[in-house]
Amino acid sequence: MGTVTLGVSIAVPEPYGSLLQQRRAGFGDSAAHGIPTHVTLLPPTEVDPARRPEIEEHLAQVAAAGRAFPMRLSGTGTFRPLSPVVFVQVVEGSTACGRLQEQVREEGGPLARELPFPYHPHVTVAHGIADEAMDRAYAELADFEAAWTATGFALYEQGEDRVWRLQREFVFGAAPLPLPHQPAFSRPPAPSL
Repeated sequence: MGTVTLGVSIAVPEPYGSLLQQRRAGFGDSAAHGIPTHVTLLPPTEVDPARRPEIEEHLAQVAAAGRAFPMRLSGTGTFRPLSPVVFVQVVEGSTACGRLQEQVREEGGPLARELPFPYHPHVTVAHGIADEAMDRAYAELADFEAAWTATGFALYEQGEDRVWRLQREFVFGAAPLPLPHQPAFSRPPAPSL
């Protein structure tokens, strides 16, 4: 029957997602338009399509136990020379991403697998292109900044055309924690008589 290739990620919201996708294409990365801008929680993983309901139930449980958290991107980094990748750094939210990816890949679960490298949350902006273009991506996005609240993650499937398509979104089930400078509960002022 074959397999399907799935991935799980946190989407980078608009306008940042489209901007980084356009920049990635502009650096000459031919895969840019087939890959939505994201932070990976589960890298491309081949699975039996018959396990899809079990996988989606597992992801729903992970999301139901999760809470929204702040994400912030800032500046660039690279995995070169080990891997030909330039990325935008996740400078806030990386610990939460790390916990999530462990839960997604939990031992005994339907998506259990070992990673070839230690997990490092990031947003790829250039992959496998000429060194000069990689250098340009690294330099031109060095001042890039973006921030948002991550409220869930999504399941994607890679088609035979190598394009990743959204299959299902999973929203975190718990209310977001209040920020330290905000009260957990505020009551509107009582009307004056």
